[in-house]
Formats: sequence, structure tokens, C-alpha cells
Amino acid sequence: MISVEHLKVEFAAKPLFSEASFVVNKRDRIALVGKNGAGKSTLLKIIAGLQLPTDGVVARQRDVSIGYLPQVMVLSDETTLIAETEKAFGHIRELQAEVQSLNEELSKRTDYESEDYMELVEAFTRENERLQMMGAQNYRAEMERTLVGLGFTRDDFERPTREFSGGWRMRIELAKLLLSHHDVLLLDEPTNHLDIESIRWLEQFLAKSCSAVILVSHDRAFINNVSNRTLEISCGKVIDYKVKYDEYVQLRAERRESQLRAYENQQKEIADIKDFIERFRYKPTKAVQVQSRIKQLEKIVPIEIDEVDNSSLHLKFPPCSRSGDYPVICEEVNKAYGQHVVFHNVNLTIKRGEKVAFVGKNGEGKSTLVKCIMNELVPESMADSGLDNGYSGKLTIGHNVEIGYYAQNQAQLLDNELTVFDTIDRVAKGDIRLKIRDILGAFMFGGEASDKKVKVLSGGERSRLAMIKLLLEPVNFLILDEPTNHLDMRTKDVLKEAILAFDGTVIVVSHDREFLDGLVTKVYEFGGGLVREHLGGIYDFLQKKDIETLDALQTLSASASNTVSNTPLRSNTNRTTVPSSEQSEGALSYAEQKELAKQRRKLEQAVKNAEALIEKLEDQIAALEEKLATPEGASNPDLFTQYADLKQKLSSAEDEWTEALEALEN
Repeated sequence: MISVEHLKVEFAAKPLFSEASFVVNKRDRIALVGKNGAGKSTLLKIIAGLQLPTDGVVARQRDVSIGYLPQVMVLSDETTLIAETEKAFGHIRELQAEVQSLNEELSKRTDYESEDYMELVEAFTRENERLQMMGAQNYRAEMERTLVGLGFTRDDFERPTREFSGGWRMRIELAKLLLSHHDVLLLDEPTNHLDIESIRWLEQFLAKSCSAVILVSHDRAFINNVSNRTLEISCGKVIDYKVKYDEYVQLRAERRESQLRAYENQQKEIADIKDFIERFRYKPTKAVQVQSRIKQLEKIVPIEIDEVDNSSLHLKFPPCSRSGDYPVICEEVNKAYGQHVVFHNVNLTIKRGEKVAFVGKNGEGKSTLVKCIMNELVPESMADSGLDNGYSGKLTIGHNVEIGYYAQNQAQLLDNELTVFDTIDRVAKGDIRLKIRDILGAFMFGGEASDKKVKVLSGGERSRLAMIKLLLEPVNFLILDEPTNHLDMRTKDVLKEAILAFDGTVIVVSHDREFLDGLVTKVYEFGGGLVREHLGGIYDFLQKKDIETLDALQTLSASASNTVSNTPLRSNTNRTTVPSSEQSEGALSYAEQKELAKQRRKLEQAVKNAEALIEKLEDQIAALEEKLATPEGASNPDLFTQYADLKQKLSSAEDEWTEALEALEN
């Protein structure tokens, strides 16, 4: 579908890459990888037609449509969520208007026998059939499925887009892109604003999609689950590996070993030639051989070695003082903004040395609880009158707890007049000061970048600098809110290793499964106003929840918030208790709970069956559309009959899916 030939890109006469040639085929799932600054985003822009290369050609097949999701874009905030998303189907609405216009014109005409009238009938029939083939009857259900999959609720559909945060508005743009059914999708860091559940939904969507995909992501689990091919930009070249990401990592290691052996042999050969030249340069009897060796030396093409993986650098936190045995204890903590309850009856205890994860959909209270711990939100007795800066319940911070907090706004607190190096030099202590340049290089501040002033850094660079600064401060309790958003895979490995070696206590708010895997030993799930404790790592949590689809997690969250037996955790007693106030309102009996669980399982199965049927019908319709696109198929009336029948079945299946999902949510 797309052919890239001899592509070359230069910035200020410095080549990013050259002689890049590859082909993008149907259903390719390509992971585009390389260190920061290698040119990944630039290559996507060139393929999308938004930037011109220095040299080379990008050839696209006729009628191939390309959808591009950049990291940053200008977002509209003049409409509601559903109206903004519906813009993805603008071509359908235009065709609907055209068909309506033709129909109105036909109704006014009376010259039924004229040639002009027959042409009008043919035009109406042709355009109406096109409209049906585009799925005009079903696009609303498809739109709702996609928005729900990306984490929106049906209550959000009529909300103005200006009410959503930047991350949620990026999800709207992603939804529009996915619904446009482009032949090729170019996705630049699509997971930056998604939570774990939405990332898993996107993985499944891309796996079923007929579109080819080229994606840039630093989420190792995501690109490994999606990709079946890997393009690496390294040493100014684009290397094509016909394997998924995990297999590419192995092949790359083997490739680098081979390069090293060849490089060592070449260096030995060069040394031998130079030695011969030096030994016999001034002997007339060897003049011919010396000249031959000089020419041989000039013809040698130096072997390039792929960039060294900086994650071999080991970074350790400075020694810290010992905190009390329980840095954080929450007892019946509640937080609400007006009528909106963020969470209630939170009971948790975090022990010294534990590394725990806060997970859940955006807006479920993860950052709010962190603010309570950080004392940005205070007990109601200390809250300012008329402000929503208070919480109820008891939250105790342990003895001698020194908190180091990383959040996106931490980057704004850096001194703009200092250089990158000076910012770190002021907090580094002892022997670590000798390794400041190495540390900065590991976090993508190598070379001249370390001498930049903070005020000229981008948002991502500021965030990385704030992370380094935090790593060097002597604290015994770390709270990291989405620490990996602006880090590449090698840098994330450096950070992960440092946290694993950290003696203190850690809370990580993150959606990066690969980063959390092996790092945390306990997961706190936020959802439905409750906070639940799950012992084990992140994949133990996902396996326990059995999240095969996003609908499963939504079902669990909905049932958690709607079930009368709202059971808050109490980790310090390792058992679940029901508040007496809820018991007095009448808890469900065992039989009633059993019957409710039975109904829930039945509805869950109905949703799964409907989704399976929809997927099957969509595949059949896609196959039929390919036949109808041929001259033979277009002249076969039986195929149009089959097509209309399949469309009707699809509409019924989507209605059943909608009814089952609504019943499940209610």
C-alpha cells in the first residue's frame, strides 16, 4: 500500500537517516523503534504527507487513506463529545444529504417516462446502495462501542468537549481516527493518555482491524502485543525485522554481537595493514607492497555498531533515614466534590519497604488520594471554609517519613535560569557527582544538551529532569505519578532498576504494565468509589480480574458501585468488613447475592456472544464488499441481496449488544 524508497532526512546538514527503503503491506503491524531523536516521529510525518524528506520517495497506492495521530494536536472544544466524534462519519452525512436531495427531486418530478428521470432514478439507486454499504444504519452503535472502549461512559456523550482534560480530549481524537477506517494508521505514542484497561481495549481493536498500523510507543507490553514487524532506526539506517518486538530484541542482540565480532576483526586487519606500512614505508624493495596496502586501507568501509544500550548504567538512590514501620495508614477516608463521591470508606496500610501500584480508570481518585497523603488535601476540620480541599476520615503519616513526590507539575518548579547540569549538580552528593554526565546521558541529556538552560527545555525534557532530581534526593518514601510518560524503554529500565534497589517505600501511579511488572508486590484498584487491595504483581491482578475485554472491567466496576455490600478493604487486618451504617440499611442475603451474581454472569455472556456475532458478521460483510468492488460482483444482484441481509443481521446484533450492555450497567 505504501512504498518508501531511498528516503533521506537531514536537519542542519546532519542526517537523521538515509537510504531508508521498505514497503507497508495490508495488515502489517509495524513497531517503529529507536532512541529519542532518531527520527521516528519525523518518519511518521513524512509518510503522512505532512513533511517533505531531503531526498527519496514515498509512493502510496491510489485511494489509500492514511490516518495520523500525533503526540500533540490542536483540539476542538466547540461541541459535545458525541457530536465531535460523529465528525469521523462526515462522509456518510454528506452522502445522506445527497440521497435526501435526490429523493426530494424525484418526488417533485412527473415526467416518469423521460430519459432524464430514469437517470435520476439510477443515480438515487446507486448512491443509496453506496450509503447502505458504508454502514449508515449502524455507525452510531460503532461510535458508542469505541467511546466506551476508550473509557468514556454514556453519561459523558452529551458533555461539552471543553469540560474534558487534555488527556481525555486526546482520546476523542483517537476515537475519531479509529472510526474513520483508514487503510493505514500512524500512531505516535497513542498510550500516553490511556489507562491499563483502555490500552488493552486498543490492543484488541488493532488486532481485529483490517488497517495496516505503524506505531511509536515506549510501552513495551503494548507494542509487543500489537506488532508483527519491527522497523528500527539506528546509526542513520532503517533496519527491517519481520518479527514482533520481543523477537526483535533477541535478533538485535545477536546482530550486535555479530557486528562487534566483525568490527574487532576489521580493527585487527586495519592494525596489521598499518603496522606493515610503518615497518616497510622507507624500504625501496617493499615500495610496491606498501602502496598496495595503502590502497587496501583506503577501500575498507568502517563497520558501524548499533548504539550501545544505556540501560547498563546503574543508578542508586542516596542513603536515606529509616521511617516508621507504617508510612501510611488510611482509616475510613472519604472524599467528595459536591455530590460527586470520589471514594469512600478507604482502609489501607502501607508497610515500610513496600512497593505498591495505584491503578484504575482516570478520574477514579488515584491522584486525589495521593494529594491527601501529600497534605495538599487536609482533614475537614482543617479545611478552608467554602473550598473543596478537605476529606473526612483518618489518614496517618508514619514517624520520620520523608516524601519525594513526582508529578507532571513538578517540572514547572525547576529554576529556569540554571542549566541542566547545574540543576543536578546542586542536589547530587558524594561519589554520584562524578557520574552526573553519565546519568544525564541515560536520561537523554547527553553531550551539549546538558548545557541547555531549563527555560528552553520542552515539557517532556523538563519532566525527565525533574525525575533525575528526585532520584538524587535523600527521601525514604517515593510517590511517582505516571513517571514513564516521557521516558524511552532504555531510560525506563534505568529508573526501574533504581526503584527496585531503593530501600524505602514506593507508591507508583502508572498504566505501564511492563514497568510495573516485577516492581510492585501489591496493587490497589480504584473504581466505583472503592479502593481494593490485590496481593501480587500487576499481571497477577489482571489475571485475577480476568480482564479479557474492557467490558469485563466495566462490569466489575459497575457491580462494585451498585452492589449494596460495598466492601472496603482493611489491609491491616487482612479481612473485608462492611460498615455498620450500610449493614443497617439492609445488606443482601446470601441467596440474593447468589441470584444477582447469576444474572450478572448471564448478561456478561450475552454481551460476549453479541460481540462475537458482530465480529463474525463484520468479517463476512468485509469479504462481500471486496467481491462487490469487482466488475463481476457489481453486476451480481444476488450479492447485493446477501449484503443487505448481512447488514440487517448486523444491525440486530448491535441492538442486542447495546441492550445487554445497558442491562449489565444498570
